[in-house]
Amino acid sequence: MKKLIYASLLLTALTGCEKFLDKSDPTATKFSEFFNTEEDLRRVVYSSMYDVYTNHTVLQRLPYMEDGKSDDAYSRTENHHHQRIANGNFNSNTAAFLYHYELHMKHLGRLNVFIANADIPYVEDEAVREKYRGVLEGIRAWHYFELVARWGSVPFYLEPADLESALQPSRPKEDILNELFPLAEAVANKLPPDEYGSDAYMFNRYSMKAMIMRYALYFERYELAARLAKEIMDSNKYQLHPVYGDLFSYKADKTNKEFILEMDMQSHNNSATQSFQHLAPQYRTGNGQSFVVPLKALIDSYWTLQGDPIDQSQLHTKQEYELNPKLNRDPRLAASIFIPGDIFVNEPINIYDPNNPMYYENARASRSGFWYKKFVDVTDAFKTGGNMHFPFIRYAEVLLTYAEAKIMLNQVDALTKTNINDIRRRGGLDMTAADVTLTKYAGYSQQQWIALIRNERRIELAGEGRRYDDIIRWKIAETVLNQPAMGHSRMLNGQMTTLKVEDRAFRPNNYLWPFHENSLKVEPGLRQNDGY
Repeated sequence: MKKLIYASLLLTALTGCEKFLDKSDPTATKFSEFFNTEEDLRRVVYSSMYDVYTNHTVLQRLPYMEDGKSDDAYSRTENHHHQRIANGNFNSNTAAFLYHYELHMKHLGRLNVFIANADIPYVEDEAVREKYRGVLEGIRAWHYFELVARWGSVPFYLEPADLESALQPSRPKEDILNELFPLAEAVANKLPPDEYGSDAYMFNRYSMKAMIMRYALYFERYELAARLAKEIMDSNKYQLHPVYGDLFSYKADKTNKEFILEMDMQSHNNSATQSFQHLAPQYRTGNGQSFVVPLKALIDSYWTLQGDPIDQSQLHTKQEYELNPKLNRDPRLAASIFIPGDIFVNEPINIYDPNNPMYYENARASRSGFWYKKFVDVTDAFKTGGNMHFPFIRYAEVLLTYAEAKIMLNQVDALTKTNINDIRRRGGLDMTAADVTLTKYAGYSQQQWIALIRNERRIELAGEGRRYDDIIRWKIAETVLNQPAMGHSRMLNGQMTTLKVEDRAFRPNNYLWPFHENSLKVEPGLRQNDGY
């Protein structure tokens, strides 16, 4: 068994979808013969991103699919892994947990091998070697942040695994984080400050800091999150794009200065993207698959044009807002989501007409009656694919992170309010009422600021894969995922009726994922998380 473990670790360290070790010389047997040029280094970086983060066809990992795990959305296909996590129908034999854990561990094994041997390839400029080494170290940190966020205490290796280290127990979560955060920041500080042109998917100094910032917020290290956000802001390298909706279409997906870390076309060798097929409604050509669709809970979370919750508006009742989502709402709703009554590729959306292609009971329609508009550009309606760029992190998240971190520290300063105002103003709110420097906000308690920033984050980043992490770190999943997933509401026989999509459940132990039973058998150092 020990030999099997070691052989498995070594094998997975040297495999990947890019097959970057394939060389023209079939007789090569030494590591240095596979890994000896600058181009080899670049291909290692490319494959390390592509296999896990930038593969445009793997729906289990695509950023815009991730909200299917949360109360914001419904993922209709079980084998994408999001549906069962959202509805709680899982255990330690569920395939999703084996898939994700093995994906991370396999690539960590590879990364450790190549980082340890980064001095082997010949390069003319040592700065190139250090850039690629730093990017690989950044990807390794990203893997570990995700592993700790999902499983807590996990194996932690920064060197190629040998037989002895492979048998060591998992490291405690806090021990890993205490080592990982300063290590990751040191890596970021060594990286070049600017993008790499055709390799924009690689970490640079500030995109790496943005990734660290995200996990600092997740793990409640608020001082660190605020400091990193401020460093990114002070770099003056990024800015909010003037028109919110254009970010998620071909109008601005490649030209904006808001995407900090992105999945661009070069990251997957210019292969056609499929976000239109994945997200769009099924219509006359049958192209849309509606793989993940928004739920009523997300629609209702869009506040009014004046920046107030719909149940606190002085203009209309909550029921009026629920029955007519276009009524006096934050313009980001219309920019982000298709609702019944909208026109889609010259087709009116009527989810209750069986003759309409968007009829809610159709196999590839939306069971909720809503669809994401983000990343669905009608230019792709009659094509087999597109060339969309997708953000992993954009500048709006930096502004929101600074604001949330300062609010959690109970330090609501002027910059916190400026950031919120900048987000709201760009979103199109009526700033004569939504400006948080107005008198009505002067007496806000910390809890009121928390409610505001959490909702602002929810609607600003809707459909971009952040909601599940947020409900986990805020410890509200026990509330929001123990309610049925609901869809569109209408008046029927004088009563408001709402489509029910599915029942859901979330148990207190679900804040951490289980290790799959296969992983426990192969890795004797693992300990199952409580409750599984």
